Order: sequence, then structure tokens, then C-alpha cells
Amino acid sequence: MIQSFPTRAAWAEAAADRLAAALADALAADGRALFAGSGGSTPSPIYAQLSEADLDWAGVTATLVDERYVPETSPDSNAALLKRALLTGPAAVARFIPLYSPAVTVDRAAALASQALAAESRPLDAVLLGMGEDGHICSMFPGSPTLTTLLTPGLKPAVYGVPAGRDGAAPPQERLTLNLPWLVSARRVVLALTGAKKRAVFEREATGDPAVSPIAALIAANAPLEVFWTEAG
Repeated sequence: MIQSFPTRAAWAEAAADRLAAALADALAADGRALFAGSGGSTPSPIYAQLSEADLDWAGVTATLVDERYVPETSPDSNAALLKRALLTGPAAVARFIPLYSPAVTVDRAAALASQALAAESRPLDAVLLGMGEDGHICSMFPGSPTLTTLLTPGLKPAVYGVPAGRDGAAPPQERLTLNLPWLVSARRVVLALTGAKKRAVFEREATGDPAVSPIAALIAANAPLEVFWTEAG
């Protein structure tokens, strides 16, 4: 289930190639494609490779799997990272759908993002996920009061607001996230992991309870998941 690569460069190239192939297939079939990426430092080398892919980027729409409830001017913004790392060079002409909007509440912003993504009238063609050392993907955090809803496979694909954790629990600030049905309905999901610790976390979570483990929930729902790992952290 886990594809291993000897170097970080080989890992990034392989992941980018898989994502680009999925986008190319969608473009060839429909003339458009929908991509969702993650934030954090892990995906940056993958984005650098993907941004140079020979694709009709004008037909690609990009969004995020999750976002902190902050504007793009914030150093914590995943949108800013995606634009800086992926939507540059040939990929700069791709359209971007943000999850964040300066709405009255995070839940209202989530509703607006849900409407914008639903208007695309298609599943995600390619998804790049990362995973935290606590086993979270997107903003599906262990112990979060939204986790049960986010992991319910029978709901329609949507964006949800995630409250800040209490008493030091994650996340430290409000977030927006896609739910499990968005990932399950995707055509390709690449989970990019680095380091021995995250591999051990993935292997533990893969055999966990789908009701509380996002990784187990992905597997139980037969998401089109491919795991790319390199020991180089």
C-alpha cells in the first residue's frame, strides 16, 4: 500500500507525476479538471514539480483540502502557500477557489466555499494530502467536536468550519475543511508522507476505528488512496 522512494527528490517527482496524470486524464475527457491541495511544508517540493507539468493549466481549477480561517495576507494562509508554490510559472493561469472568505463566522465561510465547489459540478480529479503526527488529514483532528460529522461517508461533499481546540488541543485556530465524501468521490488521492515517525503513525491509523481515525475512514470507504513515502524528512 505504501510506495517508498530513496530520496526526497524522487518522492516529489513521483507524486507530482501521479497528480499530473490524473489532471491530464480529466482535461482530455472534459476539457477541465479540479485539483485540491494541502498546506504545510511537506507538499512544497511536489508543488514545484507539478507546476512545471505540461498541462492545459487554463482548464484547471485549484482549491485546498483545508484552510486556516485567516486572509491570504497572513503567514498562516494555505492559499498564499498554494499560490506561491503551485500557481506559478505555467500553472499561474489556473483558476483558484479559496475556502476562506471574510464572512461573519467560519461556518458562513464554509457554506460559501461549499457553494463555490458544488458549482463546479464535478468530483475532485486529483488530491494531494499530508498527515500530521497525530494522524489528522485535512482539518479532521482527533477529539474535535466536528470529527464525527466530517467522517460520515453518507453526507454530500461539503466544506465545514472547524472550531479551535480547547485547553491546548488542536487546532489552535478556526479552520475550514473538506469532508470525507469529497475525498472518497475523488478520482485520485495521493497521501505524501516523509520520515519514519509519520510512516509508523500511518500504519497504526490504517488499522484504527473509521469512526475516529481519518486514515482508517479513508481506507474503509475505499477512497482511491495512494501513499507515497520517503524516509528523508
